[in-house]
This record gives sequence, structure tokens and C-alpha cells, in this order.
Amino acid sequence: MQRLAELLARDLAPLARPDDRVGIGEIPGGEAGYLAAVARHTTTSLSPDDIHAIGLAELDELAGLWSRIGQEALGESDFATIAARMRDDPALRFRSREEILALVRDALDRAEAVRDTYFEHYDIPACAIEEINPIDAGNTAMAYYRPPAVDGSRPGAHCLLTTNPAERYRYEYEALAFHESVPGHHLQLATAQTLDIPRYRRHLDAELCAFNEGWGLYAERLADEIGLYSSGIARLGMLSFASLRACRLVVDTGLHHRGWSRQQAIDFMYARTATTRGHVRNEVDRYIAWPGQALAYVTGKREIVRLRERAQHELGPRFDLRRFHHAVLGNGAIPLSLLATLLDDEIERWNTTEA
Repeated sequence: MQRLAELLARDLAPLARPDDRVGIGEIPGGEAGYLAAVARHTTTSLSPDDIHAIGLAELDELAGLWSRIGQEALGESDFATIAARMRDDPALRFRSREEILALVRDALDRAEAVRDTYFEHYDIPACAIEEINPIDAGNTAMAYYRPPAVDGSRPGAHCLLTTNPAERYRYEYEALAFHESVPGHHLQLATAQTLDIPRYRRHLDAELCAFNEGWGLYAERLADEIGLYSSGIARLGMLSFASLRACRLVVDTGLHHRGWSRQQAIDFMYARTATTRGHVRNEVDRYIAWPGQALAYVTGKREIVRLRERAQHELGPRFDLRRFHHAVLGNGAIPLSLLATLLDDEIERWNTTEA
């Protein structure tokens, strides 16, 4: 590792592009490569400009929620004031790693307690909660999900950062828990391993980001819909993450399609979320290194919401949320275009059986 670090500093860093030319479009073949990455990660035919506009529209839609929930939780309706209060209030920081773990466990317990009300009963092991090694703290996400081992020797786990607790916001960790564990990634990915589908398809993860990450983001909003957040402040944390995901559409396409600089991307995201500047820097560096992947979250969530609204409209009082969720999860991770086709088939069966 020491030799690798020396090689990077001595031989590669002098040849690296400056921070105002970080996008993949700056390299030969980069423009075509980005179009391919967009198609692969979203499993749609949306163009970078389409996706950029969707991100801006999502941020506009979230503005009303910021105002309403901010007024309820803090007595403030202006976004900049809300974000400053959330970032600056020491009472909204953790005091110990034990507090972080306890908050996440409580959130997972609340979700598990009502799981069978909104989902079929899937025979999957409980989600473990594990701390990320502190050595990775400087260059990893705040949390991620690790699926169960194929042979059952290791459970699925919600892995989270607990280092420097005084720098971490209480309001962010409930939304993270619902995204990574239940009703998010753990429910979806652990369930996929039990389905009667080809074996390799039981373990698809990053290969179909739009479905998997779309489900994780849908789970954050579903948790709000069914009353799992413990406070108005925690709901503001959900909005901060929702805004961050919407920013991803704008920033990723900005960097790789519109020639944005690294600093331009950081400033845009920091001004529209309530998370830390350090978290924003890590996020932007991730988009630079992994073009297109960050587009999957909102793209997938929007399609799941669209399909649910269509099913509700067509089925009226016969719509059943539990059955809808099973229709989405029951085939494992699939491209969004195929998900729409399968939901059409399910709605037709629904109409036939209810007739």
C-alpha cells in the first residue's frame, strides 16, 4: 500500500486533471461512456438533460415539505434557517457511539414490529447492525447494507459509521436505518435470496441499482407514510436525504455532461441539504469516480411511486398495499421497464380475481 501511494503521488498525480475538469466527458470517449453509464444504472432511455431537469423538479417539490415540516418541528419555514438550525444545534448531535447504535436499533425494531402489516411474511433472518471500521471513516458512506452470505453463515447487516459521534447528526440516522435495513435493502435483498428464480438473480445488487436503490429510497418515504419516524426532527432528516438524492441527479449530470467543477458540485449540494460539508465532499468524490450510479436512486423511486399511483387509480378501493409490495419484490431486482410490464400483468390478474 505504501508503494501504491508513492506511485500515485509521483507518477499519476502530476498527470491528473484539475478540479475544474473532473467529469468523464473530459477524456477521449467519455461522452459516449457517460451515456452508456446512464442507461446501465437507470435501466431507462432518459437522457442526461432529462435527468438533470428531473432533479431540479424534485428539489422544487421538496421545498413545500421543508416549509411544512420545518414549521411543525422547529417553528421555521425558511429552508436556509431550518438547515442552519439543524447543523448548528449541539442538541442534535450524538454524544457517544452507543447513542448512535441505540437510535438505529430502535428504528429497526419499530419497522420490524409492523413489517407483516405492509408486506408478505418473508422467511428471512433478522438484520444485524455492525459498526464500520474507523480506518474507513474518511472515505466511506455514512452507512451501507451488506447482504447475507450465500451459505447462510453471515446475516445481512446494516453497517454504519459511529466514529466522532459529536460530528454526526441525530436526525440523519433514522432515514438511514429504514433505507439500509427494513423496509429497505435488508427486506428486499435478503428476500431475493429466498425466491424461486435463477440463482445468480438472487444476488443482484449494484448490477441493477435503479431497482435496488430506488426501493431503498422508496422505503424512506414509506416509513414516513406509516409513522415510523420518532419526531419531526427525524422527518427533517428524511427530507435532507431526499434532497441529497435529488441533488445527485443535478450534480452527476452537471459533472459528467455539463462540465461542472468539483467545487461547483459541492456548493450546489451543500446549499440544498442539511448534511455536513464533509459528507457532501465524500458524495461528490464518489460521483466523480463512479459516473451514473448516483442517478439510480431517484429514478427507481419515482418509477415505483408512479406504478403504485397507477395501480391505486386503476384498482380503486380494491388496491392492497401489501399485495403491491409483493408484486414489486417478488421477482427480485429487475430493470425498471420490466417492472412496469410485470405490474401491468399483476393489475390484470388483480382485476380478474376480484371480478
